[in-house]
Amino acid sequence: MNLTFNTLLTLGRVSNLPTVWTNVLAGAALVSSGVVHTNISWLIVAFSLAYIGGMYLNDAFDQKIDAIERPERPIPSGQISANWVFYIGFALLALCILMIALFAHYYHAPLYPSLISATALAGAIVLYNVWHKNNPLSPLIMGLCRVLVYITTAFALLYIVMDKETGLALEPTQTAELSRELYIGVGCLLAYLIGLTYTAKQEYTGRVGNFWPLALLLAPVVFGVFHAVQAPLVWVPTMLLSACLVLAVYFVLRKAPGDIPKAVTLMIAGIALVDAIFITVMANFTVMVVAIVCFALTLLLQRFIAGT
Repeated sequence: MNLTFNTLLTLGRVSNLPTVWTNVLAGAALVSSGVVHTNISWLIVAFSLAYIGGMYLNDAFDQKIDAIERPERPIPSGQISANWVFYIGFALLALCILMIALFAHYYHAPLYPSLISATALAGAIVLYNVWHKNNPLSPLIMGLCRVLVYITTAFALLYIVMDKETGLALEPTQTAELSRELYIGVGCLLAYLIGLTYTAKQEYTGRVGNFWPLALLLAPVVFGVFHAVQAPLVWVPTMLLSACLVLAVYFVLRKAPGDIPKAVTLMIAGIALVDAIFITVMANFTVMVVAIVCFALTLLLQRFIAGT
């Protein structure tokens, strides 16, 4: 075993982590009318651990397939043992659930909604990794993994009343409901992730058999255009995402060697722009800028650490 820090980063596909951070920011904005909690960094760390844990388990469960298709990956190349990858992956998922529970306890919010949602997230991650090969529902399961970040963030913050000027937590309330905007955001993100994951499943065939799932990628764009008519600032992330998707679809249609992976990594980075659309609709300009920066950061990091 030749374990290095770069091996751990590669296993966790940490280049895509900024898109997890924007998922949390978008979930927070959608549930709190644009106000982002000052201590949301705790949730960002928790979901980052869940993402890394899921990526570790992906390599662990796919070790036999990777030995044939991707022998350079850390496990088949002998850089780390599969057992250690399993241990680390499951430990990170458990730590995420614990951090969500501690967050709810600290703010005296009801424990069960966020805890059940966090556990469902961990379960979806494990289910995807166990059963994504030759599973026609795997794009839906992968979409649920990201959607549950929105939902868990919402439940973690739902009962915390925040001062809209300072973003500071006030006394918790026991009566709150998920917003209509959150449901719409969940639907659009799920559609986008289904289209993305379907494309990713074709990575090793070099071609996309059916093109209709790619239409699902347009759901957040349609949402953005609808709201940009009355809130022109929404055009910024909407047009950026549109340009990102045009380039990704160009790669898919060109079918040159390596084009599908290029399209997939670009779509993954585009998740941050999907989040930026929802954040902007909720009238938070500062956090929109952060989300766009995360998009650029993801593209930069993918040049050093593979995003797929």
